Amino acid sequence: MRQAKVERTTKETGIEVIINLDSTGKSTINSSFPFLNHLLDSFSRHGRFDIKINATGDNEHHIVEDIAIVLGRAFNKALGEKVGIERFGSAIIPMDDVLVLVAIDIGGRSYIVNNVKFRYKSVEGLSSEMIDHFIDTLAKEMKINLHAKLLAGKNEHHKAEALFKAMGVAMRKATRVTGDELPSTKGTL
Repeated sequence: MRQAKVERTTKETGIEVIINLDSTGKSTINSSFPFLNHLLDSFSRHGRFDIKINATGDNEHHIVEDIAIVLGRAFNKALGEKVGIERFGSAIIPMDDVLVLVAIDIGGRSYIVNNVKFRYKSVEGLSSEMIDHFIDTLAKEMKINLHAKLLAGKNEHHKAEALFKAMGVAMRKATRVTGDELPSTKGTL
């Protein structure tokens, strides 16, 4: 089974992530930020990854950033050599007025294009800037291409939740094992 446990302890945070890529989408998320917990639960459930996250820290920025770092490391550890993975995944997710597209390439290089922007400084108590920073940090840590695009809608909660659901579905598709070779013409990811 493709599982990993990764911990990171600094003077600012203590983060533990346990992930199982081949499961049903159960999560236990404790980030100190209820809306971030909700977003990560949506990511887990729709990605069908079991994820446990325990996070403590001195402020929102450090906690959110370090969760993204440790989650990215856990994904990479669980993926191992990446032999047989699909590599590419995408999803278009509607949520009431909102429609979000996410496309991912687990290709070993990070590049992020994210036009899902928020009109207000916070969404349900979580800084909207931190939502964008989480996506950016996760993609850089995993060394993936991640494109996210808001196709329609204005509701801030729905934009954030559809974004995380779409990331989960796209990641599930990209990480699923569909062959027995490394999906690269270069011979490496």
